[in-house]
Amino acid sequence: MTDDTAPPPLSLWVRELPITVPIALSPLRRPQPVAGARGGAGQPVMVIPGILSSDSATALLRRTLDLTGYRAHASEMGFLTGIQPDTMARAIDRLAEIAGAERRKVALVGWSLGGLYARVLAQRHPELVELVMTLGTPFSGDRRANNAWRVYEALNDHTVDAPPVPDDPSVKPPVPTIALWSRRDGVIAPAAARGLPRERDSEVEVPFHHFALASTRPAIARVVMELGRALAG
Repeated sequence: MTDDTAPPPLSLWVRELPITVPIALSPLRRPQPVAGARGGAGQPVMVIPGILSSDSATALLRRTLDLTGYRAHASEMGFLTGIQPDTMARAIDRLAEIAGAERRKVALVGWSLGGLYARVLAQRHPELVELVMTLGTPFSGDRRANNAWRVYEALNDHTVDAPPVPDDPSVKPPVPTIALWSRRDGVIAPAAARGLPRERDSEVEVPFHHFALASTRPAIARVVMELGRALAG
């Protein structure tokens, strides 16, 4: 039996590498309608990218959300390398800006590292957040249950399990939370992205690689479908 609390095997990690191409091309790709998706009814959504990426990586996801009737917003947090106080401050300001402009609560969609920011934003400012959806985010258990922690520590002046902020992303925010996770994830251990029942409201297993979760059309379609279901209650 495979240990889903351990980092994914090297064979899965290697399969992630070709998916860097659709991520890089995301700003150039046109969205397609998602058959059967619930209309977004103007719900604002702030999309937060993962480590070693910026808003360009989530361009196709945001355009697809817009096409479905949501009002998708870039995070404007810059190129993300880890959890940093100044980046957290920018995220808080951006969330407040979007909520103020839209005059309603914002749904947060965070991919990998971006999901950690999303959960902390909702912990700190639940009055501004409608829902949190994480995509392959390691918010639960051992922070080294992934294949990126050495890269994280090489890029930052702190260890992966001791970021310079007081927040614990494993604590469930006081808003609805849904965690998307995959056994095909080559970066994050399934258990880390699924979380424990006390750490999230719901979890959905999806059949996609980590880098595909917000960059390939089938994965984006699934994200849009699950977001609509979660918002509908």
